[in-house]
Amino acid sequence: MSVVDKQKIVSSVPQTGFFGHPKGLFTLFFTEFWERFSYYGMRAILVFYMYYEVSKGGLGLDEQTALAIMSIYGSLVYMSGVIGGWLADRIFGTSQAVFYGGILIMFGHIVLAIPGNITMFFVSMILIVIGTGLLKPNVSAMVGDIYSEKDDRRDAGFSLFYMGINLGGFLSPLIVGSVMNYSFHLGFGFAAIGMLIGLIIFLVTKKRSLGLAGTYVANPLSPAEKRKVYMVIGGAVVLLGIMLAVTIPAGLLTIESFIALVGLLGFLIPAIYFIVMYRSPKTTEVERSRVLAFIPLFLASVMFWSIQEQGSTILANFADKRTQLEIAGIHLSPAWFQSLNPLFIILLAPVFAWLWVKLGKRQPSIPQKFSLGLLFAGLSFLVILLPAHFGGEHSLVHPMWLVLSYLIVVIGELCLSPVGLSATTKLAPAAFSAQTMSLWFLSNAAAQGLNAQIVKFYQPETEMLYFGVIGGMAILLSIILFIVTPLIQKYMKGVR
Repeated sequence: MSVVDKQKIVSSVPQTGFFGHPKGLFTLFFTEFWERFSYYGMRAILVFYMYYEVSKGGLGLDEQTALAIMSIYGSLVYMSGVIGGWLADRIFGTSQAVFYGGILIMFGHIVLAIPGNITMFFVSMILIVIGTGLLKPNVSAMVGDIYSEKDDRRDAGFSLFYMGINLGGFLSPLIVGSVMNYSFHLGFGFAAIGMLIGLIIFLVTKKRSLGLAGTYVANPLSPAEKRKVYMVIGGAVVLLGIMLAVTIPAGLLTIESFIALVGLLGFLIPAIYFIVMYRSPKTTEVERSRVLAFIPLFLASVMFWSIQEQGSTILANFADKRTQLEIAGIHLSPAWFQSLNPLFIILLAPVFAWLWVKLGKRQPSIPQKFSLGLLFAGLSFLVILLPAHFGGEHSLVHPMWLVLSYLIVVIGELCLSPVGLSATTKLAPAAFSAQTMSLWFLSNAAAQGLNAQIVKFYQPETEMLYFGVIGGMAILLSIILFIVTPLIQKYMKGVR
C-alpha cells in the first residue's frame, strides 16, 4: 500500500475520543477485551471439562489425553494465525477477517455450551481455532492502521490495547470458574456471550470510529489467482474429507497420532520458514547473518513458552488435584488461578517498561534478556518442587506456592515476550518482515506441540521428577545462552 493510501486511512479515523487516542481504539480495545474474555474463560475450564467424569458434567477423558489435547489446541490456534493473516492480506481485509473470526468463535462456544459428546467437542475446537486465527492477528493489525507511522501516541496505544487483552484474561477465569461447579456448559455459555458482546461493539461502532481502517486488502489476489486459490482450497477440503473418511474407520488417525502430527508440524513449519528466508535471493548477507542469530532466540522462546503455557495444563491440573482449595472458609475454584498471569502482567509491565528506560544503554542485551526469561521460567517449575519435598508427594499444598510459581514465570515473560517482538522486527529480512513476525508466534505453536508429547509423563508419582527435569533444563539452557551471547551478538550485525 502506498504512503498516500495509508495517510488517507488515518485521516478517515477520528483522531481523538478514547483517552486522547483515536476513537477507533475504543472499538478495537473492547472487541479484543471481549474476545479474550471468551477465549480465556473457556480455556480456564476446558481441561477440567475434558477429564472430569461424565457424572460431574465432563467428557470423562483420560487425564494425560486431556492435557495433550489442550496443548495441541493451543498449538493450532497459533498456527491458524498465519492462515488468518494471509487471508486478510490477500482476499477480504482485516475488518472482515475480525468479523468472520468472531462469528466462528461465538458458534464454537455455543456448541460447547450445548451438552453433547466428544464429536461436538471437536467441532467446537475446529470453529474456535479457525475463528481465533482470523480475529487475533488482524484486530492487532487494525490498531496499527489508525495511527500514522510518525504518531508519538502509537506505542502508548498498543500498550492500552495490550491492557485490554489482559483485563479480559484476568476477569473471565474468575467469572467462568465460579460457575464451573454448577455447570461447565453454563461457563461456556458465558464465553459465547462475551464474544457476542464483542461482535456487537465492533459492528455498531466501527463505521463511525474506524473509518477506512481494515477495509482494504493489502496485497489482493487477481481474479485469476482467486479462482486458483478457491480451487486449491476446495480440493484440499475434499481431499481432507476423503482422508478422514478412510483413516478414521481404519484406525490410522487416532487422537494420539493426530497429536504427534501436530507436534511434528510445530517444528517442521518454522524450519521451512528459516530455510526459505536464509536461501532467498531477496535476503542480503547482513540479513542472512541476522536470520542465523534469530535461531537460538527462537529455540529459547520455544523452551520458555513450553513452561509458561503449562499454566493452563499441568499447573491447572496441579491446582485441581494437589492444592488446598478450602482457605479460611472460602472455596477456591481451580480455574481462578488462570487469572494470575494477566493480573501479574498488568501490575508488573509498567515496572519493566520503567526499568529498561532507567537502565538505558546499561540494560541487558537481547540474548541476555532471553537468558533471564529462561532462568525465571525454570525457577517457576523448581518452586513447585518445594512443597512436595517438605510435605510429601500426596499432601495438598498451600495455594501460595502456585501463586509464587505464576509470579516468577511472569517475570520471565516480561523479560522475553515484549523483547522478542521488538527483536523480531529488528532481525527480520526486509522482504520477509511480516512472515518473520508469524515465525515468532510459531515458537509458541512449537512449544505447545512439544508439550503435547511431554505432558503424558506427568503423573502423581513422577511429579517431582517432571518439574525438576524441565525446570533444570530451562536453567541449563539459560546459562548456555548467556555464555554464547557474544557470538549471537556478533551475528546480529549491530542490532542490540
